[in-house]
Amino acid sequence: MIDHMGVTVRDLQISKAFYDAAFAPLGIAEVMSVSAAETGGSAHIGYGGTAGRPDLPAGKPYLWITDGAAPTGPMHIAVRASDRAQVDAFHAAALAAGGTDNGAPGVRPHYHPNYYAAFVLDPDGRNVEAVCHAPA
Repeated sequence: MIDHMGVTVRDLQISKAFYDAAFAPLGIAEVMSVSAAETGGSAHIGYGGTAGRPDLPAGKPYLWITDGAAPTGPMHIAVRASDRAQVDAFHAAALAAGGTDNGAPGVRPHYHPNYYAAFVLDPDGRNVEAVCHAPA
């Protein structure tokens, strides 16, 4: 349904370091960047699937981070994991990269019996989730 989305971050390099580390276990990485000179305004970094994610065509950015003014209001970003081990690895990598725990890996049966997810807050306070819908 959604082709791609973008979020503004206060410090592009700090957020890049966080998302690079947090998304690596999920097979998601920077696939494109556009400089401020190219856009005539802000720099952008696009994240998408790698060769390890056949469900996400390699090279296509799905999530963009953009340098700019401090974001306002709450936001939730959920990315799909292939299995529960990827959710666990995302959570550990995101915390090691400076994220704040906002929900340890585990089943959330109030969504559905196989909803396995973990939540962290990114450097700008956004709730970032990795979720696997497959049975254990």
